[in-house]
Amino acid sequence: MAKFFLKPLILVIFLFPFCSGTGQTKLNADQLDALLSKDKTVQLIDVRTPGEIAQGYIKGSIPMDYSSPDFYKKLGTLDKTKPVALYCAVGGRSGKTAQKLQEMGFKKIYDFTGGMNEWKAKQKPIVKPQD
Repeated sequence: MAKFFLKPLILVIFLFPFCSGTGQTKLNADQLDALLSKDKTVQLIDVRTPGEIAQGYIKGSIPMDYSSPDFYKKLGTLDKTKPVALYCAVGGRSGKTAQKLQEMGFKKIYDFTGGMNEWKAKQKPIVKPQD
């Protein structure tokens, strides 16, 4: 009888880390690119500093400097009914922002964990601000 319960228990323990229920989905560069091509309602948020953004950004992204004093106020202007995708340089700030958005009641949150560094490494298109 112990063998009967052991297999489902192992399955639950193995799958538990992948079933976060947080409302957040982690994406890599290819997945983000596909999402942006497929869903035009996604609010793409760049949480990097203006200096980082000056080096290039993903087309269509909205700049919201994570270190800005009014950062959380700006997050509050986003439409909670639409999906939000976040990115920074390597995934740290976007991960923290995803958590905050979840606390604020956003339901569809995509965290691009590789950030702009992965985007550039995969040679995805970037936009450079005009001088």
